[in-house]
Amino acid sequence: MKRILSILGTLALLATTACSSDDNTTIDEEKPTISVNFTGGFPQACESLKRGETYTFSAKVTDNDALAAYSINLHHNFDHHTHDDQGATCDLSPIKSPVNPMLIVENYTIEEGPKEHTFSIEVTIPEDIDVGDYHCGYSVTDQTGWQSRTSIDLKIIE
Repeated sequence: MKRILSILGTLALLATTACSSDDNTTIDEEKPTISVNFTGGFPQACESLKRGETYTFSAKVTDNDALAAYSINLHHNFDHHTHDDQGATCDLSPIKSPVNPMLIVENYTIEEGPKEHTFSIEVTIPEDIDVGDYHCGYSVTDQTGWQSRTSIDLKIIE
């Protein structure tokens, strides 16, 4: 009986020490942010881009701790779909079926985990793509895995 009590006591001691918390650990509970609302931020809502032209897409991303990656996604909006955080509502062309839409999806790493980063990506709009309504989607991920996204309406014209 003493042996059983001794084993139960040892298990109870192990259970309480194994479950103790480390008060020095800080958990990152903040998502990073994305903004094009600064000088040089591009594109702005409802912007018109010409086929055959080259543009510098740019956004500022920030985090309370450390940034890890960002991405750009340019895709058609011929069906008038929306995204979570679209701010401005632009005049849309009639709904249509895509024939040769533009699609660009690129991912980038942010080295050394800064708290703020401004990126610029050169994009040439192909001459042979469908004109009409498009979305520019930006995404940013911090080093703990939190992610934020934003989407901007734009038009591609002749």
